[in-house]
Amino acid sequence: MPNTAGDRIQDGAGEIAERVREVVEATGCSQREFARRIVMDPSKLSRSLSGSRRFTVAELARIADAGRVDAGWLLGSGSTEDTAPDTPKTPSTAPAPGGGTRTTAVPAAGRPLQIVRETVRLIAEHGFHAVRVADIAAACDTSTAAIHYHFPGRAELLEAAVRWCMDEDTASRAARISETGATEDAAAELAELLALQTPRTEQQRRQWLVWLDLWAEAARSTAIGRLHVEYYRQWRTTVADVVRRGIAQGVFRTVDPESSALRLTALVDGLASQVLASAAGAEDGTGPDDMHAALLAYVRTELLAPAAG
Repeated sequence: MPNTAGDRIQDGAGEIAERVREVVEATGCSQREFARRIVMDPSKLSRSLSGSRRFTVAELARIADAGRVDAGWLLGSGSTEDTAPDTPKTPSTAPAPGGGTRTTAVPAAGRPLQIVRETVRLIAEHGFHAVRVADIAAACDTSTAAIHYHFPGRAELLEAAVRWCMDEDTASRAARISETGATEDAAAELAELLALQTPRTEQQRRQWLVWLDLWAEAARSTAIGRLHVEYYRQWRTTVADVVRRGIAQGVFRTVDPESSALRLTALVDGLASQVLASAAGAEDGTGPDDMHAALLAYVRTELLAPAAG
């Protein structure tokens, strides 16, 4: 019986894991970066490479797409039958052992990333439960079979969309803080983090709208709930670390960093929800400027040391 996209592939001898490892090494990027490009939980990739977890058909399809290799080679068949229905093969620059081909660079985008980006856009515009796989396929100018080839079901698509937003959010924060040099000053870094969480741009609004769907699904789905916990743990840890450094620098009061991070991130969530509702047509609502001013006021009254205020 043919494997379906969600099936896990037997790899008793570790041959598939070894081929995937070769693909990752050939790209020249880190394992975590490769996981980001195939929209996969880095810990799942690590466990699959170590042999404690089996790859799914869909994950191998995304790996083949990102590494520009033949999916049949990854599976050890040496055939092209497992190539995505609408993904053309790219001429190789290096031979792969056992048959098939590979290149030595990860493309900046591929079919899986296109699918995820269009999913994010459609969720932001219509809500997750109003978006059909057929809508995503039409937006990507492909077939529903191609969508399912990379992401077996709606839950996997939502998880991938949220993970992509998480990665984009983390990358944006790192880039902006690096550009402004805010890492030298904890107060400036915290202000920059809060500015990045204020939904002003279209991209920021899209990400926040996806978060709203994440909150709703997290209460019903164990898998999405775990992703929700993971994101907020990372986000609160980031804020707590900045507060902790600010205390050491003498710019913040001596407070409990974790407790302060919990309150501040909750305030960000609540205000962002009001901003999105106002943009949707609510009267006398909260705008991005109001949100940003309220966040800075909280920092000034609750965190800044008297001499720093």
